[in-house]
Amino acid sequence: MHCDCLWKNARLLVTRPDETGFVIIDGGVVAAADGRIVYAGPARDNLQTDRVYDVGGRLITPGIIDPHTHLIYGGDRAHEFKLRLEGASYEEIARAGGGIVSTMKATRAASEAELIAQALPRLDALLAEGVSTIEIKSGYGLTLEDELKMLRAARALERLRSVRIKTTFLGAHALPPEYACRADDYITEVCEVMIPAVAVEGLADAVDVFCEGIGFSPAQTERVFQAARAEGLRVKLHAEQLSNLSGSALAARYSALSADHLEYLDEAGIAAMKASGTVATLLPGAFYFVRETKLPPIQALRDARVPMALATDCNPGTSPLTSLLLVMNMAATLFRMTVDECLLGVTLHAARALGLHAETGSLEAGKACDLAIWDVETPEQLVYRIGFNPLFARVFNGVHYE
Repeated sequence: MHCDCLWKNARLLVTRPDETGFVIIDGGVVAAADGRIVYAGPARDNLQTDRVYDVGGRLITPGIIDPHTHLIYGGDRAHEFKLRLEGASYEEIARAGGGIVSTMKATRAASEAELIAQALPRLDALLAEGVSTIEIKSGYGLTLEDELKMLRAARALERLRSVRIKTTFLGAHALPPEYACRADDYITEVCEVMIPAVAVEGLADAVDVFCEGIGFSPAQTERVFQAARAEGLRVKLHAEQLSNLSGSALAARYSALSADHLEYLDEAGIAAMKASGTVATLLPGAFYFVRETKLPPIQALRDARVPMALATDCNPGTSPLTSLLLVMNMAATLFRMTVDECLLGVTLHAARALGLHAETGSLEAGKACDLAIWDVETPEQLVYRIGFNPLFARVFNGVHYE
């Protein structure tokens, strides 16, 4: 078998067929041709190539995936962090004109080039930890022009760095000041103007909504889902972060790719997500940063075999985080997730949350050759250590970067 590249003398983290964990293959190899994996498994003699990388017994995992970020935004919200330390709640800050609306003002004032320049250091931090695929949401412009600007900036990152970007339109993120007390009118704008325009320009892979008491109601959320469906776009949902509005069950009825946050998720929501195949994307960085005390129902999700993804939720207000390694440690320590669950959460299940599980997320023939090569002896070291980045090399679409 001829291949373009071969990585040998590796310890391979291979997903079990039932997708509940991993097995380690010692002395393994990964072979790639035209950017795709053609073989991943024990060493064999019939692999022919002119380019061989001996990884010296290091661990190879799939390239890791961040399936929920707000990477594109203007300014920061350090002052709100100070207010929270002094006792203000997230809801109080939002209702006083802070929160998402504060970032909206800075984002509207920034040019597309300025948004790209501000996002690149955040992106580079993620890439330095072996990330190969990132989802980026809009939602800080809240006008058609500014939402399109954000989505164009997100897509531009894919041309500037070796990374796969999936974009999500989140026009229903917050109520802009010009629509104060007119939420239904704003949702009409999102559904009848913004979503069709985004679809025509091909700038979004999915549509998301912030379904919450300080966001949008389930009825308003469903209007957005219907508009997305009319344009052939998949849906996702910020759900059950601060209260239980049964948003996850609603998302499941629309075959959502994922429902995200989920601290207040109930049994009915879990059952609906299981039936629809909707992924539970958990965001321990936001849980930690806003000092939430209500844990997501990990055991119930585990018992129902609902796939659990993990993400940074990188955003300026509630999770200014650019480390999936730290996210895994937080998921283990705060949510009591196992090592295998954490690693599945940033590989195969993260890919599933983006509709990419046939393309990436595991070391399988036919998938994109996205690899992370780690200078560790065991997978648990990736979850156990804090402030530790053992990445040795990163491979994206078969190209090796050190």
